[in-house]
Amino acid sequence: MSSEHIIEEKKQGQALITDQIQGNTKKLFIESYGCQMNLNDSEIVASILSKEGYNTTHMLEDADLVLVNTCSIREKAEQTIRKRLQQYNHVRKINPNLKIGVMGCMAERLKAKFLEEEKMIDLVVGPDAYRDLPNLVQQIDEGREAVNVILSKEETYGDVSPIRLNSNGVSAFISITRGCDNMCTFCVVPFTRGRERSRDPKSIVDEALDLASKGYKEITLLGQNVDSYLWFGGGLKKDFDKASDIAKASAVDFAKLLEIVALAVPEMRIRFATSNPQDMKVEVLHTMAKFDNICKYIHLPVQSGSSRILKRMNRQHTREEYMELIDNVRKIIPNCAISQDMITGFCGETEEDHQDTLSLMEYVKYDFGFMFAYSERPGTLAAKKLEDDVPMETKKRRLSEIIHLQQKHGLYRMEQFVDQTVEVLIEGNSKKSEAHWMGRNTQNAVVVFPKTGQNIGDFVQVKVTGCTSATLIGEAV
Repeated sequence: MSSEHIIEEKKQGQALITDQIQGNTKKLFIESYGCQMNLNDSEIVASILSKEGYNTTHMLEDADLVLVNTCSIREKAEQTIRKRLQQYNHVRKINPNLKIGVMGCMAERLKAKFLEEEKMIDLVVGPDAYRDLPNLVQQIDEGREAVNVILSKEETYGDVSPIRLNSNGVSAFISITRGCDNMCTFCVVPFTRGRERSRDPKSIVDEALDLASKGYKEITLLGQNVDSYLWFGGGLKKDFDKASDIAKASAVDFAKLLEIVALAVPEMRIRFATSNPQDMKVEVLHTMAKFDNICKYIHLPVQSGSSRILKRMNRQHTREEYMELIDNVRKIIPNCAISQDMITGFCGETEEDHQDTLSLMEYVKYDFGFMFAYSERPGTLAAKKLEDDVPMETKKRRLSEIIHLQQKHGLYRMEQFVDQTVEVLIEGNSKKSEAHWMGRNTQNAVVVFPKTGQNIGDFVQVKVTGCTSATLIGEAV
């Protein structure tokens, strides 16, 4: 899985650690589950609480406050959170002053269950209420339950400089939008993260410059849907029509933002995630082609290759429109890597729909993919209106066919790099060997090569000599 999209599984739920600030006496234990947006939110929370005297710790027993940043994308996530909360409560026997809180996408939904019924937590804070944390913590100190899950129309945390957690010091994430207006029927994000709003471009550039000054080499612009980024002085995306003529004329869209950032930090690599097919304008592709420091990689979720299923999912594009976008990517950025998100076994999916998905994959031959069998999420439109009628056995079979095809295409794409020399940004040691470096090329392919005196954060030319379906193997030139 690529780090843009889902934090590596091994990092799920690790205690997140920041630099310790002198004079801070309270200890915060914070764990994050789910997507990169969540990890970025944890960094914002660590920043807000550091000003209240909290340093992070990875010793649960020492903590004054435990926060678990939750994700509601998959069912498994919820069971994991429950287990963790039971473990935290066990620690309360040793440390009765421990305060436990749930934050993030599951906060709203689990409030009644964990706070009122099971008394497992003291604090619930939704994705737009992190600034209220100092006040909420005070409420617990006064013996009251503390809850703020109100979604905001303005909050972007644009002025909060995130404290980088568990960072490799090389790559960092900059949040550019919050919320989502898309209302895909399978997705709970619009309900948990609210309406879409964009962050002031100046604050984004300032954060990029700050990271550059601290020696970071790569940034990923992050949003539920980066392509619909639109800054016209603040406010919700959907209110753009009501803006003044001056605000409209000086508005910054995603293509423009990419250019502004690329020019501001020419020495840094720029990535972005996640894109949405219906919002991706051809100008974005031209901007990517124009700047060497914008990585040639697009994560372009499709979810299904069948127009009929796409309609049921309320995706605002058809199979044909998606293919046309792919054609434009190939034409404008011939060396661009493309990855997918795919949901198999969605409500009403037939064998023919499934074949449409496989044939679309053959058409694109994705470099990477994130593939899931559909599981109903409470609160979504699909849960309310559509019957989850594809048997689990069928879902599993279809998923394994999709995964098998993706592995074949992944290998095909990797083989294209063999005998080429690629530029790699070193991120750290290879997982399998201390004697090898691991980094990525502009197409986001993982490259492993023997150490010959380089350092983490160096850009290195690597001659590719071999590959697996997920990794390039080579040597520094």
